[in-house]
Amino acid sequence: MTPPDGTTTNSNVDAMTQTPVVLDGKALAGRMEEDLKERVGTLLARTGRVPVLATILVGTDPASEIYVKMKRNACKRVGMDSRKIALPEEATTGELLDEIGRLNDDSGVCGILLQHPVPAHIDERSCFDRIDLAKDVDGVTCLGFGRMVMNEPAWGSATPAGIITLLDHYGIDVTGKRAVVVGRSPILGKPIAMMLLNKHATVTICHSRTAGLPEIVSTADIVVGALGKPEYIKSDWIRDGAVVIDAGYHKGGIGDIELDGIRERCGAYTPVPGGVGPMTIVTLISQTVASAERLLSE
Repeated sequence: MTPPDGTTTNSNVDAMTQTPVVLDGKALAGRMEEDLKERVGTLLARTGRVPVLATILVGTDPASEIYVKMKRNACKRVGMDSRKIALPEEATTGELLDEIGRLNDDSGVCGILLQHPVPAHIDERSCFDRIDLAKDVDGVTCLGFGRMVMNEPAWGSATPAGIITLLDHYGIDVTGKRAVVVGRSPILGKPIAMMLLNKHATVTICHSRTAGLPEIVSTADIVVGALGKPEYIKSDWIRDGAVVIDAGYHKGGIGDIELDGIRERCGAYTPVPGGVGPMTIVTLISQTVASAERLLSE
């Protein structure tokens, strides 16, 4: 497939050593939004109903407020509606579970997003798992994760699923490749590892306590930075020709991987910003539209 910048990609990771490919998530997300506009319009014409994404924000964390606003703006761009549920910092687990239950029962809601993280006194896992599987468009439930691992129908976690879409779009075949995922969170590190495994990569999962991490990373054809620590993964750990996926974003516009020093010698890389971030949002919206196409047509 031809990437947004019109260049031609090579599916052989080892061969991509002369001209590094910028995996432009921002451009791809823009193209996907145009397609989503058409799908929303078609759904409205057929059913008279507009897809609705419900966003739940507990407390007033500034970063979370920004992320929710970005997702609501994306809904607006493609013609969807969004419903904002704001709960106070002191809301209890029970109150949040009740709110999710009401959204599960609301036939107009096609997707539910519980913004992570919630305040520490709330049982986040119980609340994630209260979301109806059919409306789990952010891929956060244990049931959805298990079904994804077993290659059964389920919405994938938005960031990992967006990464897979980006790799597919640029024709990067991971079959037989050695992938090292640095990070083990339930909504990023673990699911991207399983998605890559399902696409026939050989996957190693590492974390901040992994012994010999630089040596392990140096063996990888594909490196995924999903640790949440600024530039924790150093450029000199990464072999020439590797595909570098940086899923982190920190103050100053840097990610989990030290990109200086590898941009000119890797096979392909995601810029920060403009790589993985836009794919996370468009994947959430895409999965909500797909959910709507099923739920509103029943």
